[in-house]
Amino acid sequence: MDFSMKKLASDAGIFFTRAVQFTEEKFGQAEKTEMDANFESLLARADSTRNWTEKILHQTEVLLQPNPSARVEEFLYEKLDRKVPSRVTNGELLAQYMAEAANELGPGTPYGKTLTKVSEAEKQLGAAERDFIHSASINFLTPLRNFLEGDWRTISKERRLLQNRRLDLDACKARLKKAKAAEARAALWNDEVDKAEHELRLAQTEFDRQAEVTRLLLEGISSTHVNHLRCLHEFVESQATYYAQCYRHMLELQKQLGRLPGTFVGNPEPPSPPPSGTSLPTAAAATIPVVPAGGEAAALGLADVAPPASGTRKARVLYDYEAADSSELALLADELITVYSLPGMDPDWLIGERGNRKGKVPVTYLELLS
Repeated sequence: MDFSMKKLASDAGIFFTRAVQFTEEKFGQAEKTEMDANFESLLARADSTRNWTEKILHQTEVLLQPNPSARVEEFLYEKLDRKVPSRVTNGELLAQYMAEAANELGPGTPYGKTLTKVSEAEKQLGAAERDFIHSASINFLTPLRNFLEGDWRTISKERRLLQNRRLDLDACKARLKKAKAAEARAALWNDEVDKAEHELRLAQTEFDRQAEVTRLLLEGISSTHVNHLRCLHEFVESQATYYAQCYRHMLELQKQLGRLPGTFVGNPEPPSPPPSGTSLPTAAAATIPVVPAGGEAAALGLADVAPPASGTRKARVLYDYEAADSSELALLADELITVYSLPGMDPDWLIGERGNRKGKVPVTYLELLS
């Protein structure tokens, strides 16, 4: 019991000494040991890393789960170390409503058939979204959380310990300074000065050791950046795969709706491919079909069509294109073909010729050459 009381008294005395030293430093009444410029730079870099990691983590969570109540629920499940319950995505819920509506309003009617087709596509979109959220959570959010809850906590702990060592060191310096001043006035015996010098040496050793430990941890922030860079690439790949899947599903849905009898068909602009010089994600199909627009040219007998006497041009193919039917011409990226227009054709399509083969080709997949 006596040992415990002495330990408590000693800890209270150390805490009081540090508090006094800290307060006097704030009021400019005590000297403070400053760290070198490189160490201060490491501290600033670490603080910036923590600050932006927290912001990026939070905003990514908002992106993946816009519902704040759902985010809180998931957070509580994780803290309780329990499995987060599976949640239906908005796309899957919309698909469910559309399917039920089709069954009730008449699955054989044009509206019911269209609802069914759109429902199937929305279900695919919902499944793709679920896969994206799962991939992003594992490959991006988890490493960011691990840094904040692991490495950063360790760094913070060692920084607090270094702060305490510095306060102890500066308090020892102040005591030694006072002891020497008192000795000069013959108010103290020499052993008081020796004691203060001994305490200062011990405090300096502890401070130097802690400063080195903290420095090594701060230098490890560079490795953290490398790890976060890799995770960022994986996040982008997951997002690119997700959007490529959505693009493919919706193009297929457009084609299916165009084949349904009695389905309302407007004259939408065909979807534009990516700008020249960009490539689609590897997870997407190697070729992206384009839904052909309606028009008189679709009914042309292409085998009997002759090119106009003038008006033919050369064109370079920008992207692979898979023909949707026998009236279209399949394309390979970078090949050269001859193109021309015919009266009554949709302006977004041309007739393309390659050797003895000809067919409709989408203008957005071509670079017309002068």
